[in-house]
Amino acid sequence: MSKHVDYYLSLVSPYTYMGHERFEALVQKNGIEVAYKPTNYGKVFPVSGGLPLNKRPPQRLAYRMMELRRWSAHLGIAMNLEPRHFPVPDALPARVVVSAVEQGAHPGKLIGAYLRAVWAEERDVTDEATVRAIAAEQGYDADALMEAAARPETEAAYDAISQEAIDRGVFGAPTWIVDGELFWGQDRLDFLEHALAG
Repeated sequence: MSKHVDYYLSLVSPYTYMGHERFEALVQKNGIEVAYKPTNYGKVFPVSGGLPLNKRPPQRLAYRMMELRRWSAHLGIAMNLEPRHFPVPDALPARVVVSAVEQGAHPGKLIGAYLRAVWAEERDVTDEATVRAIAAEQGYDADALMEAAARPETEAAYDAISQEAIDRGVFGAPTWIVDGELFWGQDRLDFLEHALAG
């Protein structure tokens, strides 16, 4: 029986961006079953001690930039450290990903494309036309996904995922949960792989 992973993510998180493709490779290599869970961290942070960028002290902001520079260089990942369209809410692409999951489409490529749009391509994922175009570029039925994303039921599903994340102790992105154990951050992928192999 394959292991199951719950994957709580943000579509505008730089660390989700740096970890996503590596996680997808791990999934393919090990035949892992994944529940993809786009999460509203605007709801998670206030109850878990997290702060949006504009509320963080200068020391932490400076160190954040150092870490992004270090990790992107270490991983060889193209990354604009100060993208034009960040920080922005990711509710629209998140609901599109929720819709893809509900329609039975594997969302991995879609998630990766939205993350690249922010961190490598200077695209605005709050813009409906851009969000639609990215889905189409990745081979998804963009019209069906956009229509579903606008439904109240999809908004409710997105809210339910975010509440579930809070209830399970999630506080940052990306977070993976295996057998009740949390793994926070792209720098915990080695530990995640070890847990999946056990």
